[in-house]
Amino acid sequence: MPLHMTKIAFSAESPADLRAWLESHGDIGEARLTTRYLPKRQEEMVGGSLYWIYEHALIGRSPILGFEQRDDGRWHIRLAPRLISVVTQPKRAHQGWRYLAEQDAPRDLGEGETAGDAMPPAMARELAKLGLV
Repeated sequence: MPLHMTKIAFSAESPADLRAWLESHGDIGEARLTTRYLPKRQEEMVGGSLYWIYEHALIGRSPILGFEQRDDGRWHIRLAPRLISVVTQPKRAHQGWRYLAEQDAPRDLGEGETAGDAMPPAMARELAKLGLV
């Protein structure tokens, strides 16, 4: 079972904005995020995904293609340039990235399926402030 990671969709104004950013990298075959440190468990992440947090909820995932060191010592997280929608799941915000086990990851939405009764973002924010989500 692959290991996944979670990360906030920083500066994305909406899930559609995140999707557009990822897809804009399709011509080079991958989108890249920069991180200071290489995950210690990167070998377990082969076949895993980066799950995106938007407004205190996991909303989608991008398959991880690998990791590549930059000239300045930082690392690129190499991602497939697509956003695969998942069943929305509450997730508290955090800095950087965190590991996510396969059994804790939300399932992908099927063809024509919608997120359904997803919690409204404002409610998720209030519950997160109270430490309930």
